[in-house]
Amino acid sequence: MSLELDADALRKVILVGDRILIKPLAPAEKTGSGLFLPPGVVEQEPMNSGYVVKVGPGYPIPALMDPEESWKPRHQEVQYLPLQPREGDLAVYLHKSGWEVEFNKEKYAIVPQNAILMLVRDDELLD
Repeated sequence: MSLELDADALRKVILVGDRILIKPLAPAEKTGSGLFLPPGVVEQEPMNSGYVVKVGPGYPIPALMDPEESWKPRHQEVQYLPLQPREGDLAVYLHKSGWEVEFNKEKYAIVPQNAILMLVRDDELLD
């Protein structure tokens, strides 16, 4: 899927539920010993890594209805259990569990939280 959007459009993107928008890092094209990998091998890698760009609101929590406490105001607003990743985290995720999208000729991956295997968070980079 490819979308042409203006420069500020990426900040207008809203992810639903437990989805996370990731900017993938370029895959390694050479092995440690210096052999070049063909594109077919690189695409079949089970894992990929990239930086978290946007995070969805999380898992919705059902509203608790307590019939004995009718005096309490009822909240119609949906509440969410937040997700673990934060914007700027480096995520290692399962490549096959996500969807690739393209915004302004840049590739991104949308993955559910359960496809993320590991996060690397460096708070000093954000300061």
